Amino acid sequence: MLAKPASSRKAPAKAADGAENFALRSLQDALEQNPRFAASNDQLLKFYEQMLLIRRFEEKAGQLYGLGLIGGFCHLYIGQEAVAVGLQSAL
Repeated sequence: MLAKPASSRKAPAKAADGAENFALRSLQDALEQNPRFAASNDQLLKFYEQMLLIRRFEEKAGQLYGLGLIGGFCHLYIGQEAVAVGLQSAL
């Protein structure tokens, strides 16, 4: 069996009680300097297309769930499309 390769990431420091230490950072200063995202028209169009695709998928999923073709529970994301697209664009 092959050995697991060593990770180049350092393990987080541990406090005396065993909890991991971590640093909190605020993005408030960056937001105050530039509160708007400078998106091109092409980017805005792509964002709109992604939001529309998510909405259409959700509508279809809701229809299929209502017909009993999707089992279990179906939580719809309708109205939250911009959240998904905005987060994805920031990554």
